[in-house]
Amino acid sequence: MPAISKLLIANRGEIAARVISTARAMDIATVAVFSDADADAPYVRAADEAVTLPGNSPADTYLNADAVIAAAQRTQADAIHPGYGFLSENATFAQACADAGLIFVGPPPQAIAAMGSKVAAKELMAATGVPVLPSMTIEGDQPPDDAETERIGFPLLVKAAFGGGGRGMRVVRSQEELETALAGARREAVAAFGDGTVFLERYLDSPRHIEVQIFGDTHGTLVHLFERECSIQRRYQKIIEEAPSPAVDEALRQELGEAAIAAGKAIGYTGAGTVEFVLDQTNRFYFLEVNTRLQVEHPVTELVTGLDLVALQLQVAEGQPLPAEVRLATVTGHAIEARLYAEDVAAGFLPATGTLRAFDLPDLPGIRVDAGVTAGSRVGPHYDAMLAKVIAYGPTRDAARRRLARCLAEARLHGVTSNRDLLVGILREAQFQAGQIDTGYLTRHDPDQLARSWPGEAAPRLHALAAALAGQATHRAQAPVLRGIPSGWRNVPSQDQHVTFETGDGDHLEVRYRYNGAAVNASVNGEVVPELVLRQATPDLVTADIAGIRRDFTVRGHGGTWDVDSYLGSSELTELPRFPDPRSRTAPGSLLAPMPGTVVRLEVAPGAHVTAGTPIVVLEAMKMEHSVTAPHDGVVTDIEVTGGQQVDVGTVLAVVDPLAAGHD
Repeated sequence: MPAISKLLIANRGEIAARVISTARAMDIATVAVFSDADADAPYVRAADEAVTLPGNSPADTYLNADAVIAAAQRTQADAIHPGYGFLSENATFAQACADAGLIFVGPPPQAIAAMGSKVAAKELMAATGVPVLPSMTIEGDQPPDDAETERIGFPLLVKAAFGGGGRGMRVVRSQEELETALAGARREAVAAFGDGTVFLERYLDSPRHIEVQIFGDTHGTLVHLFERECSIQRRYQKIIEEAPSPAVDEALRQELGEAAIAAGKAIGYTGAGTVEFVLDQTNRFYFLEVNTRLQVEHPVTELVTGLDLVALQLQVAEGQPLPAEVRLATVTGHAIEARLYAEDVAAGFLPATGTLRAFDLPDLPGIRVDAGVTAGSRVGPHYDAMLAKVIAYGPTRDAARRRLARCLAEARLHGVTSNRDLLVGILREAQFQAGQIDTGYLTRHDPDQLARSWPGEAAPRLHALAAALAGQATHRAQAPVLRGIPSGWRNVPSQDQHVTFETGDGDHLEVRYRYNGAAVNASVNGEVVPELVLRQATPDLVTADIAGIRRDFTVRGHGGTWDVDSYLGSSELTELPRFPDPRSRTAPGSLLAPMPGTVVRLEVAPGAHVTAGTPIVVLEAMKMEHSVTAPHDGVVTDIEVTGGQQVDVGTVLAVVDPLAAGHD
């Protein structure tokens, strides 16, 4: 097989940038493909050449196999790397590449096909002797009867047969819940993978999620590169992964590795792949699936083995045997990866959109950042909400954990709501520190409380004070005359300067302050800031002694928005006008769209009596369904949207009148 000279990456974001980085180091020219929304994405600029895929929907762009292959032919690429997601586990696409004379950087089509159906994969693994959980495929639209579900046993997990990443998955604990869960899983599966086939599998409450990296070449060598722990999940999607697993000893590691190799050999595997298992409380493990591609969390394996898995993929695709260092690899140290998502944790992990005003992670020892965005990047509703992967390596698990927590805590991330505070909260939580984790971790621990455990309660108050002082410094710097007058100086000394900010949680913080020589008298919401001595106040930096403790606050103003960072954490504050426009109010009881998306369906009609928590409108964003529910008991007096309608953040979806409930 000839050497690869030009490589097209059939993906986007951080994985495209990751593949481009290794290809450049190997002197392989690179071609990016991009949708309209990704035209200015960093990975597009990083590639040697780029080809547009007109449109924004995945079906029109990154899932359009004909367009991707045409782009490769137009640029005279000789190979395609599919990354992960999109076409990476599509056997038809892999075969189409071969038919077009292109090298597909991945396993052969027959191996992908063998694992493409999770149902067929489980049957094959059972025949191979790999432990599996009982399951059944759902034929047609009707749910199975009681006898069929009793054979598997509740709770059940509804899963998409052709896909992963948590999409098309529902936990069902009774026969009554099954029909609704099946319908929702089918819709998500069609949207994400183009196939609505689902199956049922016995659900283990709170197991550990352990996966094993395998690697094979075309010369008959197949090895495993040890395990990763991926138990910290929300909505069945991983957010923190690590290698090695704190629960796996050498004996169990050998058993898992042998089972993973058996699975790979059963399908004639070559290239990088992952065999996923669940591990119960007795350390018995069961096969879940084989991901016939590179995994999002592959960096933790790279860091503990010292191997570049993308380089190995390209070498295997060129027909080279796996080098000796792969066959002799060992685990050294520990690595932990955190997935930084644009999402609102407090709102139930709803995806968030916006423009990143700041995206700056500190350069600390042992830290690796695989990012798909930079400051100024627009995060839209079309694709997965991951911004970056932040990975820490250390000689021990605790060293890696501490490095990762500090890096995330010091990051400047503004403009898009993210899960950063949740990640820091998890990394600093006692059970996580002790390695006592499983897939139920974020059920036992309230994600919103974990996110609020850092920064501290004082952060918004002191950040509002810093924003007020920086704001006055900005006004003085912009003044045409008398710029030397101190911020907050007034010719009526008994009068305070005051400004009110709104936090991202909707809280209001009124700051009042007045200069008194070197000291400053200040209060936030009437609470006096103790022993405040202002050392400096510029438009970008405020340094102050507060109760004898000196702190620096980095401030960036953007019109009426203030981004503040300090050791206490980060805040985004909106300065409120002193005289709000009364026309800006929406009707009482209005349900607003929490994200841009598409209205999938309306669950109620005008006039319906509902209770708090009743689903009113279902939106689809980033290939996931999200229910917008009634905030209180009442009557639905109005529905403002229709099925299939595109909505933006803040669009009024419906009105639930709490007063109408008692006036039939």
